[in-house]
Order: sequence, then C-alpha cells, then structure tokens
Amino acid sequence: MQMNTMTAGALKQGDNAQQALGSVCLEAAGEKGDMKHSILFERVSARLKAQVGPDVYASWFARLKLHSVSKSVVRLTVPTTFLKSWINNRYLDLITGLFQAEDAEILKVEILVRTATRGGVKAPNADEQLSLPEPASVAQIRRPAAQPAGQAVAQAVSAVASARPASFGSPLFGSPLDSRFTFDTYVEGSSNRISLAAAKTIAEAGPGAVRFNPLFVHSSVGLGKTHLLQAIANAAVQNPRGLRVVYLTAEYFMWRFATAIRDNDALTLKDSLRNIDLLIIDDMQFLQGKMIQHEFCHLLNMLLDSAKQVVVAADRAPWELESLDPRVRSRLQGGVAIEVEAPDYEMRLEILKRRLEVARQEDPSLDIPADLLSHVARNVTASGRELEGAFNQLLFRRSFEPNLTVERVDELLAHLVGSGEPRRVRIEDIQRIVARHYNVSRQELVSNRRTRVIVKPRQIAMYLSKTLTPRSFPEIGRRFGGRDHTTVLHAVRKIEELISGDSKLSHEIELLKRLINE
Repeated sequence: MQMNTMTAGALKQGDNAQQALGSVCLEAAGEKGDMKHSILFERVSARLKAQVGPDVYASWFARLKLHSVSKSVVRLTVPTTFLKSWINNRYLDLITGLFQAEDAEILKVEILVRTATRGGVKAPNADEQLSLPEPASVAQIRRPAAQPAGQAVAQAVSAVASARPASFGSPLFGSPLDSRFTFDTYVEGSSNRISLAAAKTIAEAGPGAVRFNPLFVHSSVGLGKTHLLQAIANAAVQNPRGLRVVYLTAEYFMWRFATAIRDNDALTLKDSLRNIDLLIIDDMQFLQGKMIQHEFCHLLNMLLDSAKQVVVAADRAPWELESLDPRVRSRLQGGVAIEVEAPDYEMRLEILKRRLEVARQEDPSLDIPADLLSHVARNVTASGRELEGAFNQLLFRRSFEPNLTVERVDELLAHLVGSGEPRRVRIEDIQRIVARHYNVSRQELVSNRRTRVIVKPRQIAMYLSKTLTPRSFPEIGRRFGGRDHTTVLHAVRKIEELISGDSKLSHEIELLKRLINE
C-alpha cells in the first residue's frame, strides 16, 4: 500500500517536472522568437531612417513600436489615430517593402493604435501627438497631458524661437520637412521656371519684405508642388535674416485646429501664428469643414493684413476650389497664381539623370544606358511622380536583368506609358492651351473682363470644353469664373455659327483640338 502511494507520488512529480520542462522550453522558444522579431524590427527601422532621413523619422516613426509578428503579417503600433492615418497614406508601401526585403515571407504590414488597455501600454498624452522636428541642440519641449493644444503650440513657437540662432534649420512647428527637397535638387525647366523664381524670391526675402502675397502654386498631381514648397521652407529657415517659418499640410492644419477647438483653445493657437513671418500650406484642396475654413479665413486675413507672407499649393487654381468658402477663394485669388505645367522632354531627361546620379552615390557600379533613359523620358510624359516610378522600376529590373532592351522596357512600363485609351481632356488643359494660343492669361479667361481680345478666346474655350469633355453647361460655367449656364450655351452657339462661315476660324479650332489631344 505504501509502495503504491510512493509510486503514484513519483509519477505525479515526474509529470510535473515534464510540464515544467515543457514550459521552460516553450518560454525559451518564445523569447528566441521575440528576439528574432525585435532584431527584424530594428533592422527595418534603421533602413527606414536611412531612407527618409533622421528629421522625418524622428517626427513620424520615433514612436512606432512592434506589436506582433504572426506568420506573414507584421503588426506595428502608434500612439494616435492621426499618426496611423498619416503612415498608412504615405509610408505603408515603403515600410512593407523594407520588411519584405528582410524577410520574403512577410506579405502584409498593419498599423494599429495603442490604447491604455493594450499590453499595459500608456495612453498617449497630448505631447506625443504634437510632432516637433527638434534637433539635439534645442531642449525637448514638454507639457502636461491636460494642457490645451493651442497653448502647446504657443509654447513651442516661443521656446524654439528663443532657443535657436537666426539660421537654425527647422520650422517653428507643423508638418516635417524632407531634407532632400531643396532648390538644389529641384530640376528647372520651361514648365516651372516662373514658379521657381517666385519661390526663391520669397525664401531669400527678409521679415516684412512681402512679395506676391499670397503666392498660389497649382498643378496636377506629381509635378513638384510639394518639393517646391518644402524647398521654400528649407531655404527660408536657413535665411540669415531669421525668418519664422511654419510649413503645414491642409490635413495637419485641420487636425491642429480641430484639437484646439475641442480644447476651447483656438485663440491661443491663432495668437501663436501671429508672430510668424512665412506660412506655407500644401494640398489646400483637402481643407474641409465649415468651422475649419472659417478659422483659416480669419488666419489668412490676419497674416495678409499684417504683411506676412503666405504660400499655398493645390491641385487646381484658386477659382476652381469650389469646396472652399467663397471668402477664402476671394483672398487666395487676390495674390499671384502660378501654374506648374507638365515637364517637357529635356526636363524629364534631366530628372532621370539626376536620379541616376543619386543612385550611383549608393552603388557606384550602377549604370543605365543613355538610350534607355532617353526612351523613358520620351514615353513617360504624365508627371514627375510617374517618371520616378519608371526609374525605380528600371533600377529594380537592372539588378537581375542586366541586358534590358528597349522592347523589354516598353513591356515593363506599359502601365505608365498608357494602354492606347484616349487621353482624358480636362477643362484646365483647354483653358491653358487656348490662353497660350491667343496670347492671354488663363486667369483673364475666367475673369469678368469683356474686351474683344478676351471674349473670343473665352467663347472658344467654352465651346471646346463642351465638345471635348462630358461636362454640363452649369459645370463649365463654374469653371469659367462662376458664369451662368446660359452664358456657356450662348458661347457654344456663337462659335458653331462662326465656324460654319469662317474657314480660318474652323482651321484654328481644329489646330486647338489637336494641341489639346496631344
């Protein structure tokens, strides 16, 4: 009986020991896996920092943490929904590519928002939400979690302004600047020469020396607006005259003001913006919300009335931003609007050559034949961004297809060159080409001027807008300075009548159609 009891006890102890050993092994395996994942995350973080630069990394990725790695999915966390949205919209593809370069089995990267209940992670305070690109020479600006957003920005402005020398290389606060976007790296051509000259004039001016106010730069996507605006900011903060600069995207402006309004502290935020010399706002077309636009209108009036320089960029002209408050549109139209057009062949080729020079700094053995670069420059014509995509595709393929032919390049870039579908004509393109043909400005076409020199080109542009686009009469009227649809109808009938009896005008219309469709 005693022997049986001892045997049972021994068996039980053996089972316990085996379970304990199994637990230790599992724990050790888990620790090994966690270490492997931590190393992976550290390697990706280092590559990300090298690619985007230390300033951008400190602003947007310093608080990025590894949550978990399960099979083919990597989950990362950030403290705020704003950061999640920003990274998802702008950097998710880049981060996914970096993880895949380290581990080919990874197929997806997800960004989550940390909460106070997830893994004991502390909920982000308001300080973590305010992203300030601060260098080591300036003390970190800290504030209590309950402090209103407007007061935080005011303190940031005063603290940074007092702590830095006049030539300090960072804006007071706002969206981060990319150190690669400077005037030196901006390729000049006939399509952007005027906007570049205006931008340099503003960046080199001193406080109170207002030029072209407000300066409104507009173009289709991918033509270098953001590069130009960030070049202004990067040059202005290095100006020895000590310009106080704030660079914001419309999205960041909305978030900052929404936070200040929520905290009932918008007045403090606006007071802090009174003391700046240069306000730069990108992607104005995204500015939404009646209350936000109302606040922006007050800010714009305050800065312009105080002779402070304002620079704005959008994907269309100010008079075409129909979602904006009419008062804001009116103020923006009161300055100088400059359109950046698509790059010509020489400019596209220069962009590719510059891009190749940068790539050779990392890999001196890299070589892409001049005929391939020239072929890409001739065929990828839509925008600088698509040209960048074509170059990256070329660079990637050359690594394992060293003998690329022109035919192979056409096959690889078919999605960028076009699939043979007819080009979609925009009213903006019609206005630009007609204005150039008749030696008037596009702004004059949509103005209230009724001189013969303007009326005829305007009527022709309206006629072409109706015949070459699917837009309705009211829509065309809005694009031509808010005119009534009956005015457009009259213009179309007038030009149709003239064409039937005037062969010279008929030939002009056909020429304009060819220019528009090219």
